[in-house]
Amino acid sequence: MKETIAVIGIGDDGTAGLPELYMDRIRQAEVLIGGERQLEFFPDFRGETILIKGGLGELTEKLQAEHRRTVVLASGDPLFYGIGGYLAGKLPGRVEVYPQVSSLQLAFARIGESWQDAYIASAHGRSLKGLAQRIDGQAKVALLTDEKNHPGAIARYLLEFGMTEYRVFVGEHLGGTKERTGWYGLEELAASGESGFSPLNIVILRRRPGTASPDWPLGIDDAEFAQRKPDKGLITKKEVRVLSLAALHLRRDSIVWDIGTCTGSVAIEAARICRDGAVYAVEKNEGDLANFRENIRKFRTDITGIHAKAPEGLDQFPDPDAVFIGGSGGELRELLSICCNRLRPGGTIVLNAATIENLSAATKAFAEEGFAADITLAQISRSKPILDMTRFESLNPVYIIAARRHQKDSPTTGGQTDE
Repeated sequence: MKETIAVIGIGDDGTAGLPELYMDRIRQAEVLIGGERQLEFFPDFRGETILIKGGLGELTEKLQAEHRRTVVLASGDPLFYGIGGYLAGKLPGRVEVYPQVSSLQLAFARIGESWQDAYIASAHGRSLKGLAQRIDGQAKVALLTDEKNHPGAIARYLLEFGMTEYRVFVGEHLGGTKERTGWYGLEELAASGESGFSPLNIVILRRRPGTASPDWPLGIDDAEFAQRKPDKGLITKKEVRVLSLAALHLRRDSIVWDIGTCTGSVAIEAARICRDGAVYAVEKNEGDLANFRENIRKFRTDITGIHAKAPEGLDQFPDPDAVFIGGSGGELRELLSICCNRLRPGGTIVLNAATIENLSAATKAFAEEGFAADITLAQISRSKPILDMTRFESLNPVYIIAARRHQKDSPTTGGQTDE
């Protein structure tokens, strides 16, 4: 029977912070594996040492064939964005985890606050893209960083989206002899550059007392969006927007395309729903794209937007769970073919059509692609004061076409049947 593998967490204080139980397991080991910093804590280890570098696939293969007593060293809690969870999943039944106090626990201990209500995210080895909508509205945020996504870069990112309500705590080398902690303003941090902090740091964002994050409920008023002037109106109206978003069947982690985004109203509302997913938008009019960029900053939604006439540019996007088409630029048939073929199983395409010609073309195209379409005709009027009375002013009628693949053609989609 193969030996179990011990994954032991170690802090910045090295062996001084390890319980005797952990040290015994390391002393009994024949193989010691870890990063360069962790292995330096055990210069007198008599067995074989293996330095972790690159991907973990090769390490997993070695461990699968290993019969000797083995210890893998990890930073802090191995199950908190660490190697422990990965190895436990790849080597079921063979991994024992010995956790250390995590940098997150130490950081909140230093500021004297509970952390069960904090939003926790990692920017370590990951892009900051999409972080704005994930943390917007959170009073307390903890971020794991790296050399690229350092405190200064994070501060500049927050300022780009107007998140000025936050103060920032930075903890470096927590628990070690080089520990340094402090609170900073965003402007101060943004000017600090890459070399202002050690790479071994954690960031906590704390909303300043007396401040609040903007609150944008579903169905943002049309007037809140920057729009083309003087001919305002090229926006998916609030009521139609809400109905279209409902028809898209969005989840928190959905990947969404918004084709013909214009002001970005649908993309923005979708991004606020799909905070753990991503939204990709395409717009052919450069002036509208400028408004789109102004709007995504205002509403704190970090969306990828490109200047192109769809279907150009769609090859840059990952396959979507949901597609919204607000404008097609005359390439409807080709566009729908691409969207239908790229759509993930169980996904939905929603198209807004203002004319019966586009309605007819879209329903025909969906049928040819093997999709079942539901059509809603939205005829909406808004109240408008006239002297001391009220009348109603109608909006342009819009056909909301929601299409999903026929269930008989794709049994796993969960879509509609033909019956």
